[in-house]
This record gives sequence, structure tokens and C-alpha cells, in this order.
Amino acid sequence: MIEHVPVLLEEVVTQLAREFSPRFIVDATVGLGGYAERFLLEWPSCRVLGIDQDPMALKRTLERLSGPLAAGRFRVAEGNFRCLQQIISETGWGKPDGVVFDLGVSNLQLSLSERGFSFQEEGPLDMRMGRGETTAEDLINNLSEAELRRLFRDYGEEPHAATIARGIVKHRDQKGPILTTAELVNVIRNALPAPLQRKMNRHPARRVFQALRIAVNDEMEALREGLNQAVLSVSENGCVLVVSYHSLEDRIVKHAFNEWEKDGRGRRMPRKAIQASPEEVQRNYKSRSAMLRVFRMQGREIDPGR
Repeated sequence: MIEHVPVLLEEVVTQLAREFSPRFIVDATVGLGGYAERFLLEWPSCRVLGIDQDPMALKRTLERLSGPLAAGRFRVAEGNFRCLQQIISETGWGKPDGVVFDLGVSNLQLSLSERGFSFQEEGPLDMRMGRGETTAEDLINNLSEAELRRLFRDYGEEPHAATIARGIVKHRDQKGPILTTAELVNVIRNALPAPLQRKMNRHPARRVFQALRIAVNDEMEALREGLNQAVLSVSENGCVLVVSYHSLEDRIVKHAFNEWEKDGRGRRMPRKAIQASPEEVQRNYKSRSAMLRVFRMQGREIDPGR
């Protein structure tokens, strides 16, 4: 059984109920249903719409939450949150009081080697979260050295992007295409000097795999579009909550929230990101880098300078 421990769950619940008990929540990244299950238990009159682009995750969530589903309190929609407005409107439930995003890769995706997300498991270079066509194998074997360097630098913040890109292209030229996660890890290890790897204090392939996953799933642009959809979809006194795991995501969230505040849509409340307690980090290592940001709408336009 794949373990699924929702990150910052208590903090998310607290923030959702800070003004009033929500009647309708959109879990825009429902995954295996950890957040959704708690929302349904916490507020017996609340309805929850779960959205995810991963059909495998949705199948498991439907089994897990079959009771609320049968009672008409829970629905799922397969799709990307960049289409949030349309998906919400199709429920006929009106505007949600909260839209929650839990970004990044899921435990399900990491745990199944055939999905190709993990640099610690042998599997095909896939990394698709949904039903998209482009795979990590396509990118690794078809992008030029310059394109790979930019991808690893921009989406992985990899300081050795040039060296790794050069090693990948050299391997392709001499030995042919790279087809598996293990092959890619070996190519990366061979490209980087051993003394450098010993000083890295992380797996040498971690940032390359992050960059490929982000590119395959167009995650950064999807996040920008999803946030724009959320602020247009949420109720006039509702809130948008985002849990992010690295600086690229958090930068986009902060920028969107700041722009909304300048436009008089509402406030960032609390002002700073909420992070996991030391106790939670000890229980759930994934939470160590998590940051929760909350934007609260105002029922009327406010003066951004106030």
C-alpha cells in the first residue's frame, strides 16, 4: 500500500475555517484524497470537488471516498487545474469558498517505477502526470545541448547544467538514446567529477529529474493559469490556498498574490508563508520544504494602499 500523508493538513483546515465554515471546497490537486477526506469529515455539510490530471490517482480516490461520492457530497473531475473555471462551472455547485492547491509530484507517482518520476527506481523515462504526449525520454533525446542546459538551469536550478547537458549529448552521440531512469542517472554521474558529487550533499540527478518533470507537464505555466482561474472562480469572501515545495513554484504564487492585492481583490493573510512544525517534519520528511500561502478575497474592492 502506498503511504499518503497530507502535508500541512491541520494548517490548511485552520485557514479554510478562519472566517466561516466552508460550504464548497475545490481540491485542485486531489491526488489520493488526503485533503478531501479531511474536509468532508471536518465539515459535514461541505461539498468537495476533487480535480486531478492523473487517472490512476482518481481511481484510488473514488474507492477511498465512495461514501461521500454516493451521498452527493464529493465529485471528481479528470483534468488540469489550468481549466479550473470550466470544471467548477460544470458541477453546478456555484462558487467555492476555498480553492486548495498542493503542488508537485505525488507519493503515488514517485512510488511506481513505471511512471518514471524517481531517480532511485529503474523505469522508463516517462514522467507524465496525465495523458499528455511528450515524455522525459522525448526531451532527453531530442533537445539540443543548449536547450538541455537552459532546461536544467531554469527548471532545476542546477548549477552544473552545462556539464550535465554536455555529458548527455556526448552519450547520445556515442552510445545512442537514453531510455530509462537508471541510464540517465548513470550518464549524470559519469558527467560530474567524483569529488564534486561527494560535496553536493544531494543526489546528483535530483534537480535534473525535477526540471524534466516540470517541462514534461508544463507545470509553471499551468500554475500561472490555474491561479488566474482560481481568483476568478472563488466566492467573494473565499480564499485561495497553495502549498508549494520549491522556489520556482513559490515565486509564481507570491507574484500572483501580490498582483491580486495591488488590484484590490483582497489580502495575503497571513502575510508570510506557513511552514511545517519540527514535529511534522520528523513525521513526514516531504513537509520539510513545504510552504503554505493564503490569499483572502474581499467582498468588495478595497484600496490597495490601506
